[in-house]
Amino acid sequence: MTYESIIIATEGFDSKYCIVKGGQGSVFRVELLSGQVLAVKKIHPLDNGELNSLKSFESETKTLLKIRHRNIIKLYGFCSHARHSFLVYEFLEGGSLSERLRNNEKAIELDWIKRVSIVRGVAYALSYMHHECSPPILHRDISSKNVLLDHEDRPRLSDFGTAKLLRPNSSNWTSFAGTFGYVAPELAYTMEVNESCDTYSFGVLSLEVIFGRHPADIVEAISSLSSTSEILDILLKDFIDQRPLLPSPVAEELIKITKIAFACLNPSPQLRPTMQQVSASLAKEKALLKNSFPFITLGQLIDAKLGSS
Repeated sequence: MTYESIIIATEGFDSKYCIVKGGQGSVFRVELLSGQVLAVKKIHPLDNGELNSLKSFESETKTLLKIRHRNIIKLYGFCSHARHSFLVYEFLEGGSLSERLRNNEKAIELDWIKRVSIVRGVAYALSYMHHECSPPILHRDISSKNVLLDHEDRPRLSDFGTAKLLRPNSSNWTSFAGTFGYVAPELAYTMEVNESCDTYSFGVLSLEVIFGRHPADIVEAISSLSSTSEILDILLKDFIDQRPLLPSPVAEELIKITKIAFACLNPSPQLRPTMQQVSASLAKEKALLKNSFPFITLGQLIDAKLGSS
């Protein structure tokens, strides 16, 4: 892989090869002469030739070069060049989770077994970043647009442009980062970040996978701590995404995931589970109450504690 081969394959980054346009850069589908297909994220330059977001570019390269996990996108290389600066990734045919959930036909294809696997995969990736990397790594922008799927709909966490290393004995105060609707509420009044911020975003993402849409109404009900909310009396089976076939094989798993997601959305950061606890709970083949799925309400799951039956 060379700089020249990527320039030739994209005809100088012609717009016809662009598949995603973002604020910091555009992503191109690149097929090399060897037949290998790559995703190349070209960073937008400024008029004076400097990178539009040098800090983001450096953060993403430094972070992804440190980590290797089956549920984190692979960075093959990067180029910092006066004319073109870009990052080279594996190409994932499934696109983003956000796109899949918005498209009715593709959402049907994303069956319940796949959805459970997606939630687990993201949890494993975050547990690895928080607990197995030294120093720990915060993603800071967990959302459905930053979860990519391969040809078998297995998830990869992507876009590490705002990732932060939690170095010991140093300040973890930082500027705001994240996607509206997924950001932990405490970041409205403090810029000190820790692992629980990612945990909160994971909770939102998990409910989005189960409900098929962003769970803004549920999140609001939890944050207000209102026990009188009518939402709490709704059956889980009536609130989940109705587009895939009924979730009979994994119905009890959906109860577990929803319960864990609600625990992750606790307004108090100190009371949220760690991603290590979350991934361990998701990995357990724990016997749940059989045939309880048709009768479980959202309120019962919000009140339930992580790890309880």
